[in-house]
Amino acid sequence: MRYGLLTYKEGKEKYNVGDYVQSLAARQFLPRTDQFINREELADYKGEEIKLIMNGWFTHNIHHWVPADAIDPLFVSFHMNNTAAPFMLSDKGIAYIKMHAPIGCRDKYTVQILKDKGIDAYFTGCLTLTLDNYKEDDALRGDDIYIVDPFYNYPTLDKVLLTPKHFIKSVLNGNIFKLNKIKKQLKKVVDKDVLESANYVTQILPTGKQTDAEKFAYAEECLKKYAKAKLVITSRIHCALPCLAMGTPVIFLNSFNTFVDTCRFDGIIELFNRIDVADDGSFTNNFGLKGKINKITLVKNLGLHYKLAESLKEKCSDFINNKFNNSKNNN
Repeated sequence: MRYGLLTYKEGKEKYNVGDYVQSLAARQFLPRTDQFINREELADYKGEEIKLIMNGWFTHNIHHWVPADAIDPLFVSFHMNNTAAPFMLSDKGIAYIKMHAPIGCRDKYTVQILKDKGIDAYFTGCLTLTLDNYKEDDALRGDDIYIVDPFYNYPTLDKVLLTPKHFIKSVLNGNIFKLNKIKKQLKKVVDKDVLESANYVTQILPTGKQTDAEKFAYAEECLKKYAKAKLVITSRIHCALPCLAMGTPVIFLNSFNTFVDTCRFDGIIELFNRIDVADDGSFTNNFGLKGKINKITLVKNLGLHYKLAESLKEKCSDFINNKFNNSKNNN
């Protein structure tokens, strides 16, 4: 049997390291990686039969859905975004997904839209919750605080100037006047000493600079940093979720208000210590924080992820070790 691993098509200007973090989570269950398979080209696969863990966001290339017959998939931690669902859930798409049910879903939104189409689906959480293989002994944990892509949904100069179309749109919707919003909001919730001494990391990198191997290496480098951190503050779920797995204290900055974002958080966001920011800039938290996050702020992760992680490990191991038959072979 051959074993595949998902890789990802770059955007026009950037790629998301979080995708590769999700593939690292899948890779740990494989005896080897025989072939990379691009998530957006699943219909084009023409090789031998290959096992593939199908976790993550699906899909940007709606015209290349459904996957080729030679792909033997395990659907766990599967997210079907609301932007793609109308196209993926065609008659052909529904028949394909039913053939591989039950479908393990990363979020409860995906569970519901599949169930609405008569597809057997259940909530698994994200496969990155199983990345405790990167966990370090607490004795190795230093005093480093990492701030990773905070409030990244807010306007930035790079986003506004991306294209003339983006610039015009930012003027019309008022985003051009909100370019300092990230900095202003951070100052409201994080102490000045922390802002000045923290290590800043981004999980969004420019396109055309790295091979897939280098992208996996950068993702691993990020995980190894977080594993030894005193605290991680982030708005990236694929930073926060691995931190839970590694036992690193993490605070999730939640300022998301569009359905594209909130639908993918349904069932996941409850796992975090959070600071929730309203549209008017006011904020609340769910872990008893008084004042701002400072150098002596101590948080204990909620521990709600353990049951999800163990179930995911068992499901992936059984799939790779052929301890259950894929339903497509029974039809």
